[in-house]
Amino acid sequence: MNQKWFEMPEIRRRTFAKSVWIPLRAVNTIEEVGRHGFAGYKLEFFGAGSLAIPVDKKTEAEKLGWSDVGISHCHSGYIQDDEYIPSNVYKMYDGKLTGECLVLEQRGNSNEKNEWHLNQDFVITLGLKREGDVWVRPDEGYIKVAKLYQREDSSPYLIEVRAMHLRDYLCARKMALYITSYRDRAEVVENVAHLSWKEKSLTEKKGMDRWEGGIFEIHEGGMAFGEKTAVFHVARTDVDPEEDVPTFGLPTNDNVKSKSWVKEYHERKLYRVEGELWRNEWIEPASKSPLVRRDKIPPTIFFITDAEGNLENRETLVNSSRWLWFRPDVVIALTHYRGGSLSWYTKDTGSVGCSPDDNVHFGINSLGLVNVYAKDIGMLPDWQQKIWAGYNISPEGKVSKELLASQMKAEPANTQAPEAFLLKGLAMLNHLAKAKYGITIVRSHEQIPKLIKRSNRFRATDKNGLFALAKDLARITADSFDTKAMQKLVAPPKGTKWNSLKSLENLLATTLGPSHARAILSPLFGIYELRLADAHLPKKDIEDTFTLLGVDRKLPTIIQGYQLLNSCVNSIYEICRVIGDEKNHDSQKKDNPSPLHSN
Repeated sequence: MNQKWFEMPEIRRRTFAKSVWIPLRAVNTIEEVGRHGFAGYKLEFFGAGSLAIPVDKKTEAEKLGWSDVGISHCHSGYIQDDEYIPSNVYKMYDGKLTGECLVLEQRGNSNEKNEWHLNQDFVITLGLKREGDVWVRPDEGYIKVAKLYQREDSSPYLIEVRAMHLRDYLCARKMALYITSYRDRAEVVENVAHLSWKEKSLTEKKGMDRWEGGIFEIHEGGMAFGEKTAVFHVARTDVDPEEDVPTFGLPTNDNVKSKSWVKEYHERKLYRVEGELWRNEWIEPASKSPLVRRDKIPPTIFFITDAEGNLENRETLVNSSRWLWFRPDVVIALTHYRGGSLSWYTKDTGSVGCSPDDNVHFGINSLGLVNVYAKDIGMLPDWQQKIWAGYNISPEGKVSKELLASQMKAEPANTQAPEAFLLKGLAMLNHLAKAKYGITIVRSHEQIPKLIKRSNRFRATDKNGLFALAKDLARITADSFDTKAMQKLVAPPKGTKWNSLKSLENLLATTLGPSHARAILSPLFGIYELRLADAHLPKKDIEDTFTLLGVDRKLPTIIQGYQLLNSCVNSIYEICRVIGDEKNHDSQKKDNPSPLHSN
């Protein structure tokens, strides 16, 4: 390796204090290749230990080094001067300094690996949840806060935490984190001509860093060059193997013999080149603790509140009685977060959020834009406000009529959203078909719940999204209907092939007649045709299909998405009505109203 690798300039420039992730403990052999003591051997090792120290005890703590705080010992409760010291507490022998370990290493045995535990108070206070080797914070969109790294044999080698959360915790406890670390880079080579060190041993100190470099002559195998090994052998002379219960006293000159010799080494001369860095560093607490101590911090997130483009923050939003406008894309962005959800109250209102405990009431206006009461946004945590702010726009298209009716008039609209009935309609279809025909029409598949969850009008923020929504609806209906099961009841003529929708049409036709059955299924046929619309259907045919589905192409695509869903769900419920009706039907009978309408 070149000389800089041993001198570690890139490592010495960096500090943990500027890192996003901070190691609390490390026993990490980053690289080890070759055979120890032989040419070609190369090693890089990084170790770290840490203690949380009261900020007024930092001077005393700086007396501690790598051998005190590092990785040389495991953690366990013990007795000192008749006082019990818990495993998470570090106490100097003179009693002048007490620190706390944020990572505890529990000793195993020859069959069990040591285990590392993240400080329980740190976990509970920050509201963390362990998932495998990661600790997440559910109240913050399940952001990763701590990570444990293990080798294939399950032995831990690194645990690190996110700096922002660590500093918040330290601030609340009026502590700083003291990290002692050690890095070793070594290589065994046949010559050292590539090194320009004037001395075989160098030391450099800067602040709390100490770097040492050295060139060491060795015999092949690792022994220091020119050194000898003295060997001593001592044995008892009064051993009687025939004695039933042997007992030995203290050794004396009469019952002990010894010999010694010197071992010399003649293996070829090699060089071990090494660079070592010892570093002590402080991670200071944050100036505020909004997470643990609930400190108030100045607002940094602003929203457009009027047509002039004026910007306001949570301090004024929470005291106002008005609404904010957002692009509809915000709903998908929120629900993509783990814990995000979308539910519906009426045709154009519902609840949405990126965290289970922070959903807000929203409405959709005539332009397909999303309205939310300003105070509801102002009350959200800052990390959620940042998401909403990315989609905030100037007022346009007035406030959602249904949202105003609910929040101001206290008269919620008597309408329904098709999204809320898609899954229920498919379940009802299977239930009724099982009761009447002894079959299930919709095949069970693990993807259906996922497809239904994302089948909402907010997919249709543009033309491509509208077609993507149609494709998913086709997968839920035509692709999921059980053709074989239906053809056991109504088989196609010899030489004729029916797809799933045609099979369902002919099944319904046995009760209703062909024309009426076709009319009921026409929206599902139209949706199926749209699944490949961009690539295969001429523009005129696409527009005719949208007309068949009751989709007004002049309206915003979000509203077109609603109309597409409404036609799909109405068709499913009409099929349920037909199958569930025990009376005789004919093609002339007037349709009963479906549960959903386009009004």
